Amino acid sequence: MSTEQNSLRQELGDFSSVVCLKAIVTGVEEALGEKAAAIALIAAGRQRGKKLAEDLGLVNKGGEMSLEDVTAKVCHTLGPDGTRLCLIDKIEQNGETYKVLTRETVCSAGEPQGSSRSCTFTLGAIQGFLESFIGQRLRGVQTESVLRGGTHDVLEYTILN
Repeated sequence: MSTEQNSLRQELGDFSSVVCLKAIVTGVEEALGEKAAAIALIAAGRQRGKKLAEDLGLVNKGGEMSLEDVTAKVCHTLGPDGTRLCLIDKIEQNGETYKVLTRETVCSAGEPQGSSRSCTFTLGAIQGFLESFIGQRLRGVQTESVLRGGTHDVLEYTILN
């Protein structure tokens, strides 16, 4: 695998393994406890999502760009041609709620069926991106999981007034 000039690491490139990321997540959970770790991982994800929106020039563009167009950009950046955080099949808006259907999230990778693992970092990353894109604060929750019988890890975000 060749690396580009603007790569974060000269020889290894910008990507690491899901195995290493999962070790970080479980280590943080062990050190902080599950609830505190979830707060930290969601916050870290939000920062990543905000940076993503900034890098793509999509901050406060919610009134100028369709949800379909921005979904395509996010899918490209987070999917197989980008960082591979997850696959996003759809982002829907219903009033003040956004529903994001994801698959193959790093958070669910390698987890056994029935696991209580939640998509904390992924939830935060998409939340931070959407917040920056629409210019409003959101509250995110995971409503379905591939680990608990769902076809997707479904993440829902509601605008906070």
